[in-house]
Amino acid sequence: MEGRYDIVIIGAGPAGMEAAITAKIRNKRILLAGNGPAGGSGKVGKAHQVQNYLGLPDIGGEEMQSRFMAHLEQMGIAITPGKVASVYPMGDYFSLQLGEDIIESRAVILACGVNFGTPLPGETEFLGRGVSYCATCDAALYKGKSAIVVAWSPDEEKEAAFLAEKAAKVIYLPQYKGEIAFSAENIEVLQDKPRAVEGKMKAERLVCEGGSYSADGIFFLREAVAPDRLIPGLETDGKHVRTDRRMATNVKGCFACGDITGTPYQYIKAAGEGNVAALSAVEYLS
Repeated sequence: MEGRYDIVIIGAGPAGMEAAITAKIRNKRILLAGNGPAGGSGKVGKAHQVQNYLGLPDIGGEEMQSRFMAHLEQMGIAITPGKVASVYPMGDYFSLQLGEDIIESRAVILACGVNFGTPLPGETEFLGRGVSYCATCDAALYKGKSAIVVAWSPDEEKEAAFLAEKAAKVIYLPQYKGEIAFSAENIEVLQDKPRAVEGKMKAERLVCEGGSYSADGIFFLREAVAPDRLIPGLETDGKHVRTDRRMATNVKGCFACGDITGTPYQYIKAAGEGNVAALSAVEYLS
């Protein structure tokens, strides 16, 4: 991942894949970022039967996902694994945190669905004041301090391990099942359910079902970040992003498509919006 991309597409479901294909046909330098299996965290593959996708009547989800992936391969488009934790408008380009890397793009297309969870009481209020969504981004701020990591996927264990290299102590609260083993002695794994973030000027403690835990920083590592917390100033309507008919958001150079823009949550609608978003992004770049 070097240089500046023309368009970065966040999300590898039908909307994101169609946006990537359309942008590639228009000879744009693209990056398609996807966290988890292709097809919207595997959602396409889990569908029993799809009856309203033009040209593919009564197709099963696994076969549809296979055809989508074959189309990407034919176009020479790879899905870059990793979670985009932040997107910052920088004037004529965007700076994005993708895993441990910082990348730049002239335009961004949001196609990351709506599976980002509901923020806890106090979480949004303390964002940037002790609450963060990227341990690798902010680890340096907690050198010699304490931190709490609430994780919804085993993939986040590496972020906790990286944070533990800087912090004096890390409390790890997994919200998933499975065996967890850290080599670092300063990571304590606790089984508990978070309920709220409390503090005064900054986040000071995480209130859980089994008790309260104090720390200098609290990290919520979900599979995806809510759009209004992903991009500063992005206008939303509830859990959906506001767009016009060109799939343009209120942030210049940022477009959105698929489930993230609202109902109906259907593959054919998502793919159509992905096509429009890509064409609009191409027009914006020109």
